Amino acid sequence: MKKIIDFQNKDFVENLNHYIENNRNTSPDISEKVKIIINNIMDYGDRALSELTLKYDNYDIIKEGLCVDENDVNAAFKECDKDLISAIDKAAERISDFHEKQIPSNISYTDGSNVQLGYKWTPLDTVGLYIPGGKASYPSSVIMTAIPAKIAEVPEVSMCVPCPKGYLNPSVLVAAKICGVKKIYKIGGAQAIAAMAYGTNTVKKVNKIFGPGNAWVAEAKRQLFGKVGIDMVAGPSEILVISDDKSNPNWIAADLLSQAEHDTEAQSILITDSLDFAKQVETAIDNLIKSLKRKEIAETSWRNNGIIIVLKNLEQSIDIVNKIAPEHLEISVEKPELIAEKINNAGSIFLGRFVPEAIGDYIAGPNHVLPTASTARFSSGISTLDYMRRTSMIKCDPDALSEIAPSAIKIAENEGLEAHALSIKIRMNNFTNDK
Repeated sequence: MKKIIDFQNKDFVENLNHYIENNRNTSPDISEKVKIIINNIMDYGDRALSELTLKYDNYDIIKEGLCVDENDVNAAFKECDKDLISAIDKAAERISDFHEKQIPSNISYTDGSNVQLGYKWTPLDTVGLYIPGGKASYPSSVIMTAIPAKIAEVPEVSMCVPCPKGYLNPSVLVAAKICGVKKIYKIGGAQAIAAMAYGTNTVKKVNKIFGPGNAWVAEAKRQLFGKVGIDMVAGPSEILVISDDKSNPNWIAADLLSQAEHDTEAQSILITDSLDFAKQVETAIDNLIKSLKRKEIAETSWRNNGIIIVLKNLEQSIDIVNKIAPEHLEISVEKPELIAEKINNAGSIFLGRFVPEAIGDYIAGPNHVLPTASTARFSSGISTLDYMRRTSMIKCDPDALSEIAPSAIKIAENEGLEAHALSIKIRMNNFTNDK
């Protein structure tokens, strides 16, 4: 029963705070190692990229090739199960439909001082997508990062995906083709992020990088932010489930394990108002975990980062959830909206007993690239807007300038910026040239 924190225990608050503040970051020496990788790519380009790919992925890009070609894609379609191709098609269609609704409108208007104001939206020139490989392959990540780029009409989209020992999961290539990605590099890790950020002779530099990855990828994105735009620095996956005792304990157990199987550092939390239900879910997890192919990963994750919190009532869960700010929040109760309306900090909210988090991962419509590590307190999942930029537009005629200039001059002079004030005065013929 050590996985259960009960509000009736005298050390409940202390144990809860200890768990919430638990740092799940990987070893600190990763930062220095990633820095070395980035510097190598910056200094030596393709040579370093080749050496690092051979070292970490056991793949020789010089002999075997760096880029995916049309033959690779055609072979992937032949190898991939037809039902899976159909499922990817349907997912891409639903994700497209949702992200099309996010396309913003330009605005233009004239205010009371006759100043013309507005803004326009334009797509980014180039973006790079990072798709995880290694322990698992994720065509869903292709869909979630490539579809918004397509909807935003980004002209150039490239993708990096690890190719360990030369193997590239065909479903990833199928998803890329369906989503319109034409340039695919067989590279991964921090070196792929650095290559996209700086560019090499063979990897084109991009303006912004999207997509999840392991701790090395996340650290590379963190270090390179500013040199290149990034979607976010994503950490291990998270799920928090609020449930009463009317839910099926096996369903809730499966939902918690759906994140635990991602990564040994993934976090799974259940909040309930029933100790009996908590025990039922804990037992269900122990039973279900035995049948998982990724059993060892899920067991380690649940053992180290899983917890069940028992409260007096579910109203008390609101403050806890807003403090944790989980990536995924399920509310498995009769009227989930009553709780959801009070939740401000969550990447994505799943309402009711019949929408497991996995539906959001694959098919619902909203993006599954979401803020982790409590960053939902100040950020959101990616959207079409992240692949665009907004530019302000301002126009004055002489009368409009005369109307608003005095206030601008006053503020500029107060800040000691004479040329700022001068640039306004000179247009109003209030500047005398004494030459």
